[in-house]
Amino acid sequence: MNALNSIPISYYLMFCSILFCIGVIGVLIKRNALVILMSIELMINSINLLLAAFSAYSNDPAGQIFVFFIMVVAAAEVAIGLAIIVLIYKTTHSIDIDVLNKLKW
Repeated sequence: MNALNSIPISYYLMFCSILFCIGVIGVLIKRNALVILMSIELMINSINLLLAAFSAYSNDPAGQIFVFFIMVVAAAEVAIGLAIIVLIYKTTHSIDIDVLNKLKW
């Protein structure tokens, strides 16, 4: 029995649900683009933790390999998102989401 199996799966479900809800609240309430990106990453990481926990409980390494690929895609998404935010800041001198309405044609 490994250390991950000593904690009940319901604790992982509750913890990941709370983390996911915090991420959703951050996306819905905050108007700063960086905070929104961090909230999206929090949601992705909560899903990754839950997927890894289910994978360990079922003794199937496929879930943990899938988590690795999700993290690679999330890292690429963050790099592109930060590049877009830097370009928006150069254009508008703000990273507030409400200022982006000025960029419409």
